[in-house]
Amino acid sequence: MKEIEKKFLLTSLPNDLFHYPYEKIIQGYIATDPVIRLRKSNDHYFLTIKTSGHLQREEVDLPLTAEQFQSLWSKVDHMVILKTRYLIPLENDLTAEVDIYHEELDGLVTVEVEFDSVKEAEAFHPPAWFGKDVTHDNRYKNNNLALYGKPSK
Repeated sequence: MKEIEKKFLLTSLPNDLFHYPYEKIIQGYIATDPVIRLRKSNDHYFLTIKTSGHLQREEVDLPLTAEQFQSLWSKVDHMVILKTRYLIPLENDLTAEVDIYHEELDGLVTVEVEFDSVKEAEAFHPPAWFGKDVTHDNRYKNNNLALYGKPSK
């Protein structure tokens, strides 16, 4: 499946953030090129494979059982990413996925928006509370955060 998304930094959080649904996410990487990621999101487990790219790339999500997840977790290299993801509805049936990172990445806050087409992504005008567009900045890809830590601005 094609994943088309834009990513932005946030300099401040929306005031009503804690009223929105959220997920507690733990993820680690078995490989970073291509990306092979293990993720636990609340009580759901996935193995994800992603091709390289920025705005657009291929992504395959395979659901796992808790036992499968645990047996693969020993293969994780590099830093484990812990974050809380808030899901905030936007205009045009879009969703802002606000990620607040924890532990080694504490202080980093990003927001991603997924689109149905590149044309839709390119036409997107972010709300005023979004910060700098880092869609094409490799330093903010989660696999690179796991490898190199929080980027210096």
